[in-house]
Amino acid sequence: MKKTHIIVLVFIAACVGVIIARTGDYSTYESFTTAAEKPGQEFHVVGTLARDMDMHYDPEVDPNYFSFYMIDSEGVQQKVVFPGTKPQDFERSEQVVLVGKMKEGEFRATQILTKCPSKYIEDELEVKEYNASTT
Repeated sequence: MKKTHIIVLVFIAACVGVIIARTGDYSTYESFTTAAEKPGQEFHVVGTLARDMDMHYDPEVDPNYFSFYMIDSEGVQQKVVFPGTKPQDFERSEQVVLVGKMKEGEFRATQILTKCPSKYIEDELEVKEYNASTT
């Protein structure tokens, strides 16, 4: 075998190894129940903000402490603690995705991703159609 063939085979084997190692990092959306069953593992939890519960963020006391309650896709309500600042327009979010893990009965988020309402409402948009037969 030529040296170039051996190098190409080693390169392909390395690429396959990297792909196999990275597939373990893919995650799906889970619930707070699943996160509570595996407290050391990181999960993505999707849900909505529990608007009737208290939200705590006081930047004068601790700018890196934000807590709130969220209801996941299964209807489970859970306290969430985030070691950072409150995201802008958080109260207006339609959906919240958290990345984090359960610890001491709380979900400790490392990332908060929000889906805010669209600034365009379909009924307010004027749609004009071009009719080619009139030209």
